[in-house]
Amino acid sequence: MGVVNVTPDSFSDGDPDPATAIAHGRALAADGADILDVGGEATNPRAAPVEAAEELRRILPVIAALAASETATISVDTTKAEVARAAVAAGARIVNDVSGGAFDPAMIDTVGELGVTYVLGHLRGSTIAEVFAAEGRVAYRDVVDELGSRLAAMPAELRARTWVDPGLGFGKGADPEANLDLIRHSGDLGRALGRPVVVGPSRKRFLRRLLAAGTGATGATGATTGAMALDAASVAACLGAARAGAHVLRIHNVALLRAALAVYTKL
Repeated sequence: MGVVNVTPDSFSDGDPDPATAIAHGRALAADGADILDVGGEATNPRAAPVEAAEELRRILPVIAALAASETATISVDTTKAEVARAAVAAGARIVNDVSGGAFDPAMIDTVGELGVTYVLGHLRGSTIAEVFAAEGRVAYRDVVDELGSRLAAMPAELRARTWVDPGLGFGKGADPEANLDLIRHSGDLGRALGRPVVVGPSRKRFLRRLLAAGTGATGATGATTGAMALDAASVAACLGAARAGAHVLRIHNVALLRAALAVYTKL
């Protein structure tokens, strides 16, 4: 799953210009992305909330263009039911909701009506500000229990087309061990809930902190090398998730992960 951020304030990359995002999505597809995850609202601690109209203005041209020109499946990264409905009409076939329905009470019913795949993300709180205001280590078993409760409340037909995501970094803080433990248990999560698992460690704060602890500095060898190191760390985390049993790997640098998987899956 390649990341296409149509935003000015994502923590890693992104550009609010639809033409730039379309070109980026096409490049990710050429690099081997099976899914293109298009988002118009950043969900990091520093990002400002975005109204649905602005989110739609950013993403709809991108989704429509990529759905028409690429063989990759298009996913919309949103927490809003209104945005999900319009995105599916434009060609999205997956709704990736990091809030798992917690930010918009209409989301579950809406995705149920739309008949598309739903990614049920794990976090705690009803807004992104609440999520990051109460950060702390979340045990794997708690993630299983909380996602399990949300799944149990869904209609069976929707539950059957839902994937689960442990929500790395969302309310888990930048503590490397807390997030790495969720990666180690990603396959257990899928087995416990009987659903496919999406894992998205790419370029997240816990990897930055892990790298800084290993080198004793952040960006000590320069911005370019730092970015390369972060992408390498992201790939390593994805390989760990694949080894543990995850099914979908969400990443910014698709080409690097594809190259790693080409060898890793043959070992």
